[in-house]
Amino acid sequence: MMGYVRLIFLSTFLLVSVTSESYDAMEGEALVIRCPLGNSAVNVTWYHTDTKKIIPEEEEGSRIFSLGRFLWFLPNSVEDSGNYTCVTHYPNNSTKEFNMSVKVHPYKEGICFPSRILYPNDTRRGIIVCPTFDNYKNATMIQWYKDCRPLQGERYLKKDKYIYISDLTKEDDGYYTCHFTYTHRGNVFNVSATRIFISEAKHLSLPAQILFPKDKDVIEVELGAPLSLKCQARLGIKKQPIDVVSWDVDNNPVIYTDTSRFHEETHFFEGQAREYYKESTLHITEIKEEDLQSNFTCVVMNEMGNTRATVTLQLKAQSDHPNVLMIVGLLVLLVIVAVSVVLYQFFRIDIVLFYREIFQPYSVKDDGKIYDAYVIYPRSYSNEANFVEYFVHQIMPDILENKCGYKLCIYGRDTYPGEDKASAIEKRIQKSRRLIILLTHQLLNCKEFAYDQHVALYNALIQNNTKVILLEMEMMETYETLQESLKYIIKKQGTVKWKEQHTVHPQSSNSKFWKRVRYLMPLRLRSSCSVNAG
Repeated sequence: MMGYVRLIFLSTFLLVSVTSESYDAMEGEALVIRCPLGNSAVNVTWYHTDTKKIIPEEEEGSRIFSLGRFLWFLPNSVEDSGNYTCVTHYPNNSTKEFNMSVKVHPYKEGICFPSRILYPNDTRRGIIVCPTFDNYKNATMIQWYKDCRPLQGERYLKKDKYIYISDLTKEDDGYYTCHFTYTHRGNVFNVSATRIFISEAKHLSLPAQILFPKDKDVIEVELGAPLSLKCQARLGIKKQPIDVVSWDVDNNPVIYTDTSRFHEETHFFEGQAREYYKESTLHITEIKEEDLQSNFTCVVMNEMGNTRATVTLQLKAQSDHPNVLMIVGLLVLLVIVAVSVVLYQFFRIDIVLFYREIFQPYSVKDDGKIYDAYVIYPRSYSNEANFVEYFVHQIMPDILENKCGYKLCIYGRDTYPGEDKASAIEKRIQKSRRLIILLTHQLLNCKEFAYDQHVALYNALIQNNTKVILLEMEMMETYETLQESLKYIIKKQGTVKWKEQHTVHPQSSNSKFWKRVRYLMPLRLRSSCSVNAG
């Protein structure tokens, strides 16, 4: 019975001890964040976490200002990304700090919400709530979107900040974005917020597993210094109804200990396959002698039971001053490391290719992919032969397929007569581990992308599951006329440049050009490519 009471007590306590929240917003919109706790009778102070600079109340021309529980960004900017702290001052002279993380995502045409979805699935069946709507007074709902498309139809009933979906099906799962306007002192700002919706939000409990610390770990400390002990546990699949991760000091919950020296901070997150993790950090403001005789126990509970791990503290060993030999040895080690880093930077590609050739590492798993790369190039619609098409259909297959064992997908060569063009392109791109895009003046001056270029860039930038290799086949003085998506990739990773000397021995896999291409390609089990200098 006592264990059950303890479980209810700890669950309630942990829910109110969360001291950090995150906000994601699109650039150029209004952003209003709210301090998690506080009321009209409580004073709240806002400041930048890193600089400790207090954020004042609104003045004429202010863009960032605070008032009570709220912090305004009108409008927000990418430079606003960072950490903010609100401090609530209670009548008994006690205070509580809350850390708020703000991430402003750059606006990109065609993208209606950032790749990181802040607001999780709403478990109420058939009802979706517009996130953060209550933070904005005088807000007016404009439109709902599902997966960036306007939501329309008799099945959707829209009222205030809610949308009701009748006759739910699996097709209703997806990303729902609410767009609304916010008026402040006569100025109108746009606001958008997105949450994922899954119609069947069931959870699965797993045996509680403490990832760290390990039981009977010994932590070295210094008297008078602060210490933070972290405990992280996996509790199941999706959010759990019982999810306690807490610290005991000598078998007593932290709340019963010296709260002036001990306080607890918890948060949860999801990993791959929707695995549900929770983390609790015990902050000790000052280590005392008595702590060296205490047991610090992480207690983890879920529907399937509980587990625990206990750690103890000991003083750091007081070592003698390091002698000359130790200092010399450390300096020699630093020099060796520095030289190794410099050599690796110069010969990184050769080293990696040599390693692949000698040890034949096999990393191509059963990932469902068929092709190692899908090749995208500006196709000529005239009967005149050009070097780019010769390169794609002759030189590239000879090097990467015949000599190195890769499998390429080249449009026209690897498609079948009668296939639907759009469907064939999408399937083959999805079945490819890399995207190879050839940059030429023809592409530079092209106002519209071919369909396969649209699909490829969507996979690379939106879904972020396919790596891109850019081959600059002709010298380009500027990239300004390229589409923003391509310019973004070039800025992020650069290009592999085809130079005039490569035309002397274009079939040599040992040239710097082909070495760089092979370095960027996925690993293969067998390769006949040589890594000797060429």
